[in-house]
Amino acid sequence: MKVKAAVLEQLNTPLIIEEIELDEPKDKEVLVKIAAIGMCHSDIHCIKGDLSVPLPIVLGHEAAGTVEKAGSSVTGLQPGDKVVVTVAPYCGQCPACMMGVPSSCEMDPQTAMLMGTLADGTKRLKRQNGDELNHFMAQSSFAEYAVVERSATVKVRDDAPLDVVCMLGCGASTGIGAVINKARVQAGKSVAVFGCGGVGLAAIMAAKLVGAHPIVAVDLLDSKLEMARELGATHLVNASQEDPVTKIAVDCEGGVDYSFESIGSTDVMTQAFHSVYPRPGGMAVVLGLAPIGATFSIEAWRFMRELVVTGCTVGSIKPQLDIPRYVNLFMEGKLPLDRLVSARYSLEQINEAVKDTLEGKVMRGVITF
Repeated sequence: MKVKAAVLEQLNTPLIIEEIELDEPKDKEVLVKIAAIGMCHSDIHCIKGDLSVPLPIVLGHEAAGTVEKAGSSVTGLQPGDKVVVTVAPYCGQCPACMMGVPSSCEMDPQTAMLMGTLADGTKRLKRQNGDELNHFMAQSSFAEYAVVERSATVKVRDDAPLDVVCMLGCGASTGIGAVINKARVQAGKSVAVFGCGGVGLAAIMAAKLVGAHPIVAVDLLDSKLEMARELGATHLVNASQEDPVTKIAVDCEGGVDYSFESIGSTDVMTQAFHSVYPRPGGMAVVLGLAPIGATFSIEAWRFMRELVVTGCTVGSIKPQLDIPRYVNLFMEGKLPLDRLVSARYSLEQINEAVKDTLEGKVMRGVITF
């Protein structure tokens, strides 16, 4: 079928809007008519070359839409169902899946994500002249339609606004799940969140939801810090004006119980770790995606106090269980995800969305159809 899509032809160039060909879904796949896609920094990492992907490619991985067609082996979905399309399809059989962490699936769905294919290792996108195009994150949702693995497709309630809950496909679930699933922050524990974009603000919402206190927000922009305050932060640190490690130590009796890095900066990862108070159980959680090969340094003596530094993929969520729960919390007013959407764009305005995101003008930009 013919679909309109945004194609990245070369690094550091504008995306090209063109009509391409998309093959039909196979037995275990779903064809989704895309309604909305969040503009995530992971897409921009690909445009800049910080994340290596094969070109040309159709990016986009934080989508929501309506089921158009389901493969013969697909169960639990039918045409017309509203769905969030997640960034992490899973096999359900590997050790990670069996341990209850499908977001870290070790089988083909994950290895295919950055190789330019769908979860089964094949490609379904091509130009009008027959030249193949590459997929991103086994999804490629900067397009009117996408073919995705059933395991990456989560049915949500009919009254859910797709231009908001699309963020649960990646960024919002990453922030919320990091607090609730990975760190398991308890009421009264202290939290610092480094970076107040979509992921960081979602983490702040979750920290407020579970009763964390104090909640420290760290960013370079006062506008984002003010939004963090509105969403639950009790302390604000502008890292362009003062050292966040020192400020957190002064304001929080030496440090916090948990810190979350949501930028992908190795310098900030170091700051996040050093902001954790040196007591057993303190944890620094890295959420941001740094350029491949990047490293960071931390003070080794802190491990003698049994501190933990750990990563977290897509909030360590179980998509089929957690995303509907997060949608319900949003619909009940307990997770104000709609506050994260500060701009909406058409597909033809996608390069404007990229520019605004890079310049920090938006919390989360959403492409809508």
